[in-house]
Amino acid sequence: MPNLLFEAGMEEIPARMIGAAESELTERVVELLRRERLLAGEHEVHSYSTPRRLAVQVNGVLARQPDATQEMTGPAWSVAFKDGQPAAAAQAFARKAGVEVGALRRVTTPKGDYVAATALHRGRDAAAVLGDFLAAELAALYWAKNMYWRPLKPERFVRPVRWLVALLDHRVLPVEFAGVTASNWTRGHRILHGDAAVTIDHPDDYVGALEAAQVTVDVALRRHRIRKALDLETRSLAGARWREDSALIDTVTQLTEWPSVVLGSFDREYLELPEEVLVTVMRDHQKYFAVENAQGKLEPCFLAVLNTHPEEKGIETVRHGNERVLRARFSDARFFWRVDQKTPLEDRVEKLQSVTFHKELGSYWDKTQANLRLAETLAALVANRGIRVDRAALAQAVRLAKTDLTTELVKEFTELQGIVGGLYARAQGLGETVAQAIYWQYSPAAVEDPIPATIEGQILGVADRMQTIAAMFGIGLEPTGSKDPYALRRAANAIVKILAESGLPLTLADLFEPAPSGFSVEANEKLRAFFRERLEFWLRDVRGFAYDVVNAVLAAGSNDVPDAMARAEALTAVRGSDDLAAIAAAFKRIRNILRQAHEKGILNPGQDTDAASPDLLQEPAERALREQALKLAPVVEDLRSHRQYREALEQIASLRPHVDLFFDKVMVMVEDEAVRRNRLALIAQVLSAFSSIADFSELVLA
Repeated sequence: MPNLLFEAGMEEIPARMIGAAESELTERVVELLRRERLLAGEHEVHSYSTPRRLAVQVNGVLARQPDATQEMTGPAWSVAFKDGQPAAAAQAFARKAGVEVGALRRVTTPKGDYVAATALHRGRDAAAVLGDFLAAELAALYWAKNMYWRPLKPERFVRPVRWLVALLDHRVLPVEFAGVTASNWTRGHRILHGDAAVTIDHPDDYVGALEAAQVTVDVALRRHRIRKALDLETRSLAGARWREDSALIDTVTQLTEWPSVVLGSFDREYLELPEEVLVTVMRDHQKYFAVENAQGKLEPCFLAVLNTHPEEKGIETVRHGNERVLRARFSDARFFWRVDQKTPLEDRVEKLQSVTFHKELGSYWDKTQANLRLAETLAALVANRGIRVDRAALAQAVRLAKTDLTTELVKEFTELQGIVGGLYARAQGLGETVAQAIYWQYSPAAVEDPIPATIEGQILGVADRMQTIAAMFGIGLEPTGSKDPYALRRAANAIVKILAESGLPLTLADLFEPAPSGFSVEANEKLRAFFRERLEFWLRDVRGFAYDVVNAVLAAGSNDVPDAMARAEALTAVRGSDDLAAIAAAFKRIRNILRQAHEKGILNPGQDTDAASPDLLQEPAERALREQALKLAPVVEDLRSHRQYREALEQIASLRPHVDLFFDKVMVMVEDEAVRRNRLALIAQVLSAFSSIADFSELVLA
């Protein structure tokens, strides 16, 4: 079976976009082969990428599509055949199916007799099929930003496409995209190999041919070589190691085709600056790796990953060039640090009036005032629930939290927002509580990041994000679909994570109550639905609970994040129980009966909350269910109030024999209206009493 190679070569792609595009192109090509019946049972898929190319290789492609049959149904028999002779409708259907009229047959369906045929679709040559569709799969790739590059031409892509390789074994496929026709040649490293074409005779030669042209197309191999080179260069420094940074490793891997590493140094005097400043300059601005000693303290050295292998005499030139650039950056940072210290954070508060937060929401001074009101409300709730809060320090931290936006250091290095404020607060003697709260206010930025370590920092982080989210919802700027320009989902995820991991005695409902003035009922409902969605994301995608467990827990209430997690853990632990599965099935049946009773007008709104009358209970099974439910309800409620959810669920599961007997012996929808309503009230009472932990009807039973 032949092997397929498809490569798109282009101008340098932004590093952050390459990984997702490589995965998507691979999925699209494999799905194309599967859809067109060209993928063998045993096949191998390899994907490659560099800043200048995306490539997919599939070993085990069928040379030709297998023939396929399709059962087709046409017009009614009475229309297709008149007096036993084929009419125009029969002849048209035969042409459509690709068969002779004599091959048509009669089939009987519930709607009558129709004409049917078995159409045979002859398989096409794989090269022809792939030539028709490969370009479309490339064009369909999603890019965060696209561009036009040919005047008056419609195609848009992340960068101009310069060459295409499309091979099926030795055969070049007829693929064309953006005016570029596929061939069997690619390009090597722009500097080390130049513009000379690199011929690919067969897909299996692809990796080796590019390796000879100073391009390592295998991303994993390139990453491994970078790590080895970092280790090798660091060994020249006794007791030193490069600071692990997986995100930076991924970035430099996608910035290079033929990587090498050079070790540089800087003046030790720059170590007087905080580590956060030095590492940010190296990491975010220069893509350099920091070097530290055995105690984790920075050494005056750095490691730069190059997209070339300079000759021995050129290494010093490269090293000095990188050192000169970094020295200038550090000098700027030191100058800004010293200038900023001349103006205390307290004196910067009024300057926030000239820093716009949002054109409809005012300045950062306005936002700070709103943050102060919300933070004070939340601090009071936390304090009233037995957690000590330094409210004076919290108020000071909230008031100063955004003042670093007016500093020169943050204007130059925006990644340090918040961190600089915390460092300045510490340097200006405002106390560690204030400094820590300001420093960690933007953490967590992602679900894997740590939350602030202090109560004050956690309250500041929650209040700041909640005020932003509520304000945006208040003016109709909530996220829609895949669009979230103000990163409100990320902010809400951070709030959920802080509530889940901090021990703050706050519920989501506590955050909704102090709504901004003028906040509409509609906006409040959207806000609640938004946070329910974020809590669902946290439970399902972050904590890994099954979707039906999450649905069952949230249907029973979703305000308390740690409580929802505890209920999901307990339900996951016992969901395999036969008794609980039977209870879940019974509760689903109860819910359906009550829904149908409402739809038919047998029960009016509110009537399903009426208590069942013992005088109208006629059958022993229904009396036994009521007695057991009344006996069990306070036990379950006591366990629930102490968050002993697993034990509570086991108690609920013990109700199974009584529920089974009830549905085996008792007819709910009897003729007698009073008895019918009483039985509906009984099962509604059972459903309500034992659904406060989870709505068992949401569970999907095997």
